[in-house]
Amino acid sequence: MNNHNSLFSSSTQNKFISATNQIWRERLDPGSAREAMTMAQIGGVSDSLARVLAGRGITYPIMDKFLNPRLRDFLPDPSILTDMDKAANLLADAVEAKQKIAIFGDYDVDGASSSALLATYLRDVGIDYQIYIPDRIFEGYGPNTEAIHTLAQNGSHILVTVDCGSTSYEPLAEAKLLGLKTIVLDHHQVNHELPAADALVNPNRHDDISGLDNCCAAGVVFITLVALNRELRKRGFFEQRPEPDLIACLDLVALATVADVVPLTGLNRAFVTQGIKIMHQRTRIGLRALIDCSRLSGPVETWHLGFLLGPRINAGGRIGDASLGAKLMMCQNEKEAETIAAKLDSLNKDRQAIEHTMVQEAIAQVEAQLSRTITEPKIIVTHQADWHAGIVGLVASRLKERFQRPAFAFAVGMEGSGTGSGRSITGVNLGSAVRAAVETGLLIKGGGHAMAAGATIEAIKIAEFERFLEEHLSQSVTDASAEHVVPIDATLNASGATVDLLKDILRAGPFGQGNAEPIFAFASHTLVECMEVGSGGHMRIKLKSNDGSTLGGIAFRASGQPIGQALQKAKGKTLHVAGTLHIDRYGGKERVNLRVMDVAFPA
Repeated sequence: MNNHNSLFSSSTQNKFISATNQIWRERLDPGSAREAMTMAQIGGVSDSLARVLAGRGITYPIMDKFLNPRLRDFLPDPSILTDMDKAANLLADAVEAKQKIAIFGDYDVDGASSSALLATYLRDVGIDYQIYIPDRIFEGYGPNTEAIHTLAQNGSHILVTVDCGSTSYEPLAEAKLLGLKTIVLDHHQVNHELPAADALVNPNRHDDISGLDNCCAAGVVFITLVALNRELRKRGFFEQRPEPDLIACLDLVALATVADVVPLTGLNRAFVTQGIKIMHQRTRIGLRALIDCSRLSGPVETWHLGFLLGPRINAGGRIGDASLGAKLMMCQNEKEAETIAAKLDSLNKDRQAIEHTMVQEAIAQVEAQLSRTITEPKIIVTHQADWHAGIVGLVASRLKERFQRPAFAFAVGMEGSGTGSGRSITGVNLGSAVRAAVETGLLIKGGGHAMAAGATIEAIKIAEFERFLEEHLSQSVTDASAEHVVPIDATLNASGATVDLLKDILRAGPFGQGNAEPIFAFASHTLVECMEVGSGGHMRIKLKSNDGSTLGGIAFRASGQPIGQALQKAKGKTLHVAGTLHIDRYGGKERVNLRVMDVAFPA
């Protein structure tokens, strides 16, 4: 990397104004800079990769393990999870007895992937199963008694809930009355009192010391299948038949891990690294159809899972048939897979149109509220009667991004209740606050994890819920927002942003939550092109350095926002730009593209 100190010398640091009023700060402190030098000189990696590694807390002794994350190095003994041995034995008993198993999943990517993951294993060992994904609007999140009666009537002996069930007291009690054995495989926040399941495997339960609380549900299901496979092997089940290929299922685990925005560290990072390798083989018919339908060029990358594949699977649960995602991932017929993928793609387009309208209405609500208050709220809560309940989570996400604070959005139904979803910022545990609101009786039901939560509330109590969140979370929001900083990994020239450089840096990936994507600053470049593209307010730019080299970039949803306004004023002028780098393969040619995060003007 070149000129990485050019913006941060004593003569230049902070002598510029950022469009988003953030401070640009060099990520490496003196200690981590020395560690980067050690990795480069002794470890034999490039200076650029060494700086990225050191900026993420990686040291020379663990460098090789980090760069080559093998599953066997991170996968623990499944028995470390509370109730895991109970769950494995119950499932092994059912497999040996050839009993039908019901899988009750959530309607998002993690729920669909978890359902398909367990169903794939059961299919491979010759066990009959049924998958039930509830309708988001009419049934809501988690098991319900009517659905459980249906599953029992269809001949299931065991009920396994995946990505839900940890707070489903009445439905699981009803299942036991019907004679069903119940197993919960989940990762959401739990209460001290647990439902009456025969086995409840959740690394977030209070008596679990596994340290796997960052896993998504699909990760928990995969570990459960490792335990089940071990138990069946111990019982001699595979003496006359081959064992299922668990590694081949890591594509589903990777998809869920990225889409559920859990930290990409340790075991999760190994899941994603190995899972993407499986995706490159294109063996899962449903995912192959979805990849092709998404018009994805080149090999699958981590960001594709969260921004191209995940939203299409989620679209079924948001505004269409919630079971489509799991059906697609279980599909064994090419034509059927293509039909389902096309349907999800169409639903995703419809979802985008609905989302755009709702986001504009929500922003107007918030801006009107802010104009009326002297003290700005730390938490944003919006609601409206005609909003689509399946889209409120996306609205909350957009509000969080725009206003840089936790946000909730509620769709209020005619019956007087609100269905809402919230998104948080790093350092603010929204899920625990929602669980506390449930325990006080303020919410009808609710749950989630640190970064995302859902809730159902009487509409007349929404204002009270807003006050509750302010009281419980305002200090943590203040602490998390104390200083808005853009951490810069290095300063580059346009000519230095090469495909080879980026491919080298990508060895430190996959990047995401918990493993921050490197941010580069391009100092004193001329903005030679700037235009709005598409219908989402995106702005395409081109930068030119003093040596005449150029770099293309895009600022997503920037039009009318501080970054977009700054870019419009800067055309033909010199400015600093910070962002992340990606490989663009449009037209079959690889080139580096910049995704703009902030811009600043020299003093």
